[in-house]
Amino acid sequence: MIRTLVVDDDFRVSRIHTSYLARAGGFEVVGQAASMAGALEAVRQQRPELLLLDVYLPDGSGLEVLRRLTESSISRRPDAIMITAARDVASVRSAMALGVVGYLVKPFGFAALAERLTAYQTLRRRLDLLPPEVEADQSDVDALFSAARPHRVPEVPAKGHSAPTLARIRDALRAARADLSAAEVAELTGVSRATAQRYLSYLVREGLIQLELRYGSAGRPEHRYR
Repeated sequence: MIRTLVVDDDFRVSRIHTSYLARAGGFEVVGQAASMAGALEAVRQQRPELLLLDVYLPDGSGLEVLRRLTESSISRRPDAIMITAARDVASVRSAMALGVVGYLVKPFGFAALAERLTAYQTLRRRLDLLPPEVEADQSDVDALFSAARPHRVPEVPAKGHSAPTLARIRDALRAARADLSAAEVAELTGVSRATAQRYLSYLVREGLIQLELRYGSAGRPEHRYR
């Protein structure tokens, strides 16, 4: 579970974001804060790993929260997804300079936040697979930067593919704790193995999932999808 702090001066919005995190799965809300001072204190007390952070706060800015945490003595600054009505380029540039992992403009629905949360979970999993003392090669670096970006299923998929089926297969892979075979995806989604294989191949071509080959002692490698 990723320990998460929700920072927004509107308690109704904060409550909605909290419910979205519960729906997404894999996140534990360890607190809510309605001000810059409250956010800084909550970070010190609760040690969250992720902030859902508004820019506009009654006593300052969410961006200033990140600046102060960066300059503070805490062992590790939490990652942050900005969730805000701030659309000005200056705020976006500042957020990028401060290393935020996502920027979502209000208003939005659950699906938009879920995509960014899933991308963040993927990034965390990839980082966990690379111990700090290991030197990453270019493919590792590319995979990390790619994982931080949400990937949408095309609204108009290629001929012969159904958007709901694509989404169902992608969601099954997202929910899995490990890579899956076409047969396992078929069982989870209720489609035939051949249909699962066809959709999985399409999602690989679109860059939405990854194909990994598992080699055994003999014979052809097994195709696994993540």
